[in-house]
Amino acid sequence: MARSGAWIWAAGLCLLYATVAVRRHQLMRTTGYDLGIFEQAVRAYAEFRAPVVPLRGEDFNLLGDHFHPLLAALAPLYRLFPSPLTLLVVQSALLALAVVPLFRWAVRAVGPRGAHAVAAGYGLSWGVASAAAFDFHEVALAVPLLSFSLEALGRRRWTAAVAWAAPLLLIKEDLGLTLAAIGAYIALKGRKDRRVRRFGLATAAAGLIGSALEIKVLLPALDVTGGYAHGGQLAAAHGSLLSALAHAPLDLLRPDIKATTLILVFAPSALLALRSPLALIALPTLAWRMASENVFHWGTAFHYSAVLMPVVFAGLLDVLSREDRERDRRNVRAALATVLAVTAVLVPSFPLAQLAQRATWHTTPHLQAARELLARIPDGATVAASNRLAPQLTSRCTVVLFPTFPVGGRLYEYRRGPLPAPTAEWIVHDPEAPEAWPYRRGHWPYPLEQQREELAAAQRTHGYEVVARRDGITLLHRRGTP
Repeated sequence: MARSGAWIWAAGLCLLYATVAVRRHQLMRTTGYDLGIFEQAVRAYAEFRAPVVPLRGEDFNLLGDHFHPLLAALAPLYRLFPSPLTLLVVQSALLALAVVPLFRWAVRAVGPRGAHAVAAGYGLSWGVASAAAFDFHEVALAVPLLSFSLEALGRRRWTAAVAWAAPLLLIKEDLGLTLAAIGAYIALKGRKDRRVRRFGLATAAAGLIGSALEIKVLLPALDVTGGYAHGGQLAAAHGSLLSALAHAPLDLLRPDIKATTLILVFAPSALLALRSPLALIALPTLAWRMASENVFHWGTAFHYSAVLMPVVFAGLLDVLSREDRERDRRNVRAALATVLAVTAVLVPSFPLAQLAQRATWHTTPHLQAARELLARIPDGATVAASNRLAPQLTSRCTVVLFPTFPVGGRLYEYRRGPLPAPTAEWIVHDPEAPEAWPYRRGHWPYPLEQQREELAAAQRTHGYEVVARRDGITLLHRRGTP
């Protein structure tokens, strides 16, 4: 029962997430930043090349942005099915797979009926839903690995827990800190057993050293600017990284959005996960997010909370598994009922609710016009495309962003003056910027007026000619070399 139920939940959740993700792509709500970027990296691996990503800049090796060599594991599947949909479906499967160890643990801890409540809580949780509905990100690889590791921790299978968690070092540079937290948990639980304590401390040291090497050595060696691009987000407010860390306790709950996010992270467990020492494994991710100067890290949108959801539900199961007596069983039922109630309240505010919206199932004339113009671009061409058009082309063309962004490979640098001349054979520009979660209506990366100026300059100065215009979308082509 536990095995079949777990896999039934995984299959159902995979279908749910994939439906949301694929439909968003069909509606052109996915973006060059980030789906297009990751597809270019995986496509390069599939073609036995280094993950050089034109969307991030000329000769930009994506391993210099974040350290995620495990992405190469997706290359064989992408070679068989070269499409952005491959990445979206794989991500859906990975996020859904994490329910399997949680369901099995729940069967042991709270029985088969309670296991279904836990599976529903995890599967519909806002952190997972937010990741499933926003493009593709490498952290999807970490979610099932962390979930299996947490189940092993719950069974005191320390070696298995570390074996599941060790690949986190190959997924993102900060996840070595999560591995270190797992090692610290093992050392804490095995403090009466010298061998277990040493094993936990060695794991913690390996995680810390791994992250340090990636941030201080590997990423700067691969980055075009010779540094760690994201390090400045921790140091910007106070002038240095050490100063930022010193001020972290004061900045933890400022502004208010940080406190709201911290509450919402543990809300799917009815806050019970806070009673478990497993909650400490969430600290590294929460710490760097709250210390960051990037406002996107503070809230509930995007993919940043996906790795926290297995920790939250593992903490819930850890607490509920200690309830043994008849009165405690009533408490367990009440706790699970609260989990389901919180889940039901939060679902409408997050992306899974898009499936119930009429606009999700309606193809507009604007979308049809965009598809017809994109179909006129030949395979293998070089294209400068608007952000939401880019991932429609990355499987068959070499794509950069129009207008040029970022400049010189620098992270999120916006130029209000003249931009470098376009060099692609084709330009396709869409001035429409529909509201699409998690973004509000607006134009990115530059204001619409600047985008129009660059489009006019391409025709006036750089030799591009209008091939077609449909519903405001412009397709330009230039013959010969730049």
